[in-house]
Amino acid sequence: MCRWIAYTGKPVYLDTLVTKPDHSLVVQSRHSQMNFTTSGELLSINGDGFGIGWYDEREEPGLFKDDLPAWHNTNLDSLCHHIKSHTFLAHIRASTTGDIQRANCHPFRYRNWIFQHNGHVSHFNKIRRALQMKISPELFPLLQGTTDSETFFYLAISYGLPDNPKAAMQKMVREVLQVLNETGQDGVLNLSCAFSDGNRLYTLRYSYNEAPMTQFVSTDTNCMQEFANSKPQIPAGSTIIVSEPLDDISDKWTKIPNNSFTTVFQNEVKTERFLDD
Repeated sequence: MCRWIAYTGKPVYLDTLVTKPDHSLVVQSRHSQMNFTTSGELLSINGDGFGIGWYDEREEPGLFKDDLPAWHNTNLDSLCHHIKSHTFLAHIRASTTGDIQRANCHPFRYRNWIFQHNGHVSHFNKIRRALQMKISPELFPLLQGTTDSETFFYLAISYGLPDNPKAAMQKMVREVLQVLNETGQDGVLNLSCAFSDGNRLYTLRYSYNEAPMTQFVSTDTNCMQEFANSKPQIPAGSTIIVSEPLDDISDKWTKIPNNSFTTVFQNEVKTERFLDD
C-alpha cells in the first residue's frame, strides 16, 4: 500500500508538508505508523517510488516522479524547498500491482488533472484487459504504466471526470465491481484517492469486501504541532487531506468516513456519501 498527502489553500513551499514535519511524507516512506496489510501486518516501508504534482501560475500542473525511494532522491529536498504551490499532491509508493518503474509512480497527469491512489483491486491481471477496453479510444494510447491506479484514472476521465467528478468516479467504481464480480471469485476493491484540476481538490474513500484505507482531513493551522520538534504551520484558510497524519494522531485531524466523496473549494470542505447501493 501507499501513503499520500493533498493540500489546497494559500501557497506554501512543498517542504512545509513533504519533508519538514516530524512525521512528514518522507519520514512515512520509512516509518509509516498506520499502513497495515490485509493480514494486519504493519508495512512501515514505502520505497517503491514517489511523486509530486503541483499547480502554480500555469494551468497544467508540474510533475516530478522517480522510482527511487523518497529518502534516497537527492533532488527532492531541493525541489520541495524552492517550489511554492497553492494546490499539490504527493505520494510514496508501496507497490501492489505493476513493476517498480517511473511510469507506475503517482500522481498521474492528464491535461490539468492529477490523480493519486492508495489501495488495490484483486485479480487485476485477470480483469485488466476488460477494464482497459472501456477506456475511450483517444485516451487509451496515453496509458504509460501497468497499475490498476492509472487504469482507474483513465476510466474516470472516459466517464466524464472533468465535467462531473463524483458521477464519473461512481460509474468507474460500478464498472470495476461489475467486471470483478464476473470473474466468479471473491474480490476486493479498495480506493483512497485524491485528485484535482487545480481549482478544487477531491478525495474518495471507498472499500468493498475489505477494511478501508485510512484518510484524514485538517484545516487546523497547528495540525503538525503534536510532535515536540514540529515547526511548520499551514496558513489559515488551507486544507490538508492525508492517508496518515503528519503528527501524532490528535483532535486536529478528522477521520473521513468510508464510502465518502470529499470536495474542497476555497477552504470549504464538503463530505458526502459516495454510493447508495
